[in-house]
Amino acid sequence: MPVISAPYAFNEEELYVDLRSIFGHSLFLKCEGFNFAGSIKLKAATEMVESAERAGDLRPDTILVESSSGNLGVALSMIAASKGYRFLCVTDSRCNLATRLMMEALGSQVHVVADQESNGGFLGARLAYIRSLCASDERCLWLSQYTNPSNWHAHYRRTAPAIARAFPRLDLLFVGAGTTGTLMGCARYFREWHRPVRIIAVDSVGSVTFGGTPGHRMIPGLGMSVQPPLLDESYVDDVVRVEEADTIRACHRLAKRGFVFGGSTGTVVSGATDWLTRHEARGRTAVAIAPDLGERYLDTVYHDNWVQDLYGEDVLAPDPPPGADVAPLGPRPPEPQPRRRRRRHEA
Repeated sequence: MPVISAPYAFNEEELYVDLRSIFGHSLFLKCEGFNFAGSIKLKAATEMVESAERAGDLRPDTILVESSSGNLGVALSMIAASKGYRFLCVTDSRCNLATRLMMEALGSQVHVVADQESNGGFLGARLAYIRSLCASDERCLWLSQYTNPSNWHAHYRRTAPAIARAFPRLDLLFVGAGTTGTLMGCARYFREWHRPVRIIAVDSVGSVTFGGTPGHRMIPGLGMSVQPPLLDESYVDDVVRVEEADTIRACHRLAKRGFVFGGSTGTVVSGATDWLTRHEARGRTAVAIAPDLGERYLDTVYHDNWVQDLYGEDVLAPDPPPGADVAPLGPRPPEPQPRRRRRRHEA
């Protein structure tokens, strides 16, 4: 039984959901939302803050500053509260109300930018505000998740090795692309692994991460309005782009089976199942990373009026039975290795 004194000291690494009975494909979903920050961003936030501490960049009067659409802001708010730092999150109108309230409850200041770029994105306005703020106040320290190598180091050191331990015969890994920290950390790790693993990035339609036409996006988390500096496309074997309506459908399909995940997870699951439908993957072990849980999306992704106003009434039409649109499945891939018990239980 873990006993902790700091909230960032706990993160469940070894929980997977087998999606075969829901989507008709053998796909294991690595659940990253079971920590006090509620998302995979806890890893990057912890790594960036501790790296700044080791470098001597944090003083008693330092104000941590970061741009975030939500999850990283919550993680940094939690760490700042625990360590006694001040934190300012710069976000935009897509940030869920529950997320903003969570950051404020943790003692952080939240600034919401209103200006939008011509391509429909908010990132440029958020970054311009941060640059102006840092130039005017020397107490401000911008962690810059978009360029900070600690972002991908966190997943090279923790996320990818955890997957490798659970699935020593891994063939396919589906990773959502936002800042691409998770994607790059995992891709670099498995490039050095003892067997080839195909890395498939999942992006949102309207994002320009892998090129394409920029577009308006309403679900925060994945996708970028500028190409992320951390991205090295040579590590990516394939890219799947997901419409937001399909993100909604995946989230609701999971919820009907009792799993309430966040918008980023819905995008990853939709992209992964679409790729598996279009490719021969029988007998191959596939894992997708679920970045977050769904409680903070109750007023958006899981709110019927919000969904229908943006995507139309048909988006919530009943789903086909699992496996109705896919080829017959081959042999079941090996299950993840069981978690090692710390104490022996008697019968």
